[in-house]
Amino acid sequence: MFKLTSLNLNGIRSATSKGVEEWMAQNRPDCICVQELKAQSADMQGRFEELAGLSGHFHFAEKKGYSGVGIYTRHAPSDVIIGYGSDEFDAEGRYVELRFDRPGRRLSLISAYFPSGSSGEERQQAKFRFLDEFHPHLMRLKAEREFILCGDINIAHQQADLKNWRSNQKNSGFLPEERAWMTKLLGAEPDGGLVDVYRRLQPETTDACYTWWSNRGQAYANNVGWRLDYHLATPQLAELARSEAIYKGEKFSDHAPITVGYDLVL
Repeated sequence: MFKLTSLNLNGIRSATSKGVEEWMAQNRPDCICVQELKAQSADMQGRFEELAGLSGHFHFAEKKGYSGVGIYTRHAPSDVIIGYGSDEFDAEGRYVELRFDRPGRRLSLISAYFPSGSSGEERQQAKFRFLDEFHPHLMRLKAEREFILCGDINIAHQQADLKNWRSNQKNSGFLPEERAWMTKLLGAEPDGGLVDVYRRLQPETTDACYTWWSNRGQAYANNVGWRLDYHLATPQLAELARSEAIYKGEKFSDHAPITVGYDLVL
């Protein structure tokens, strides 16, 4: 079984101080896609280039202490793609793709961190621009190869994906435009065709599906959460998903790691 984890670290230094490396060593994912490194290359050298025996590949933001994504893997990729070709968003460190190609197979694992619009209208408009240009990128990629995208999507797709959906309909992360984008992505081809792997395995889950909790109030203690972290896969790979787990035994971040087991050999 190939174990693939996604986790928004909310800072790699913070998450490792809270035990995420020890958890990785115990849980033994084959790959872990991480978001919000909040670090630059110099910060990683000699300390975070490897974690729990897994080698890391990263896309750093130009701005210090901001964004950044990575993939730690047991398996050497055939190619590493940094950024997705965006004039605006590649500077923010939001996309790294590892390719595991061999004769007769073209397969990618992607770690992505979608912008948040919660800080105000300017960033919400940036989020919409990201969605507008990222959708065609995914469709082009899907036409060429199989892939699993793991990441903090910053969108709760359906009412079941957050606790207080009624009061959040005008808030970033649950706006009608964002949800419609997800619906199109998960809909019929040619404009869709990707699969929400967690929902394929757990179509009815509500309170147990959350992966993020606000630091305000008692959101975590009361499980007032959102499902913001996804595995999005091409249909052939989604069919290989066998198990899912959202780990809440320890708190490494304001997000929980989500792991899916795939009947897959890299």
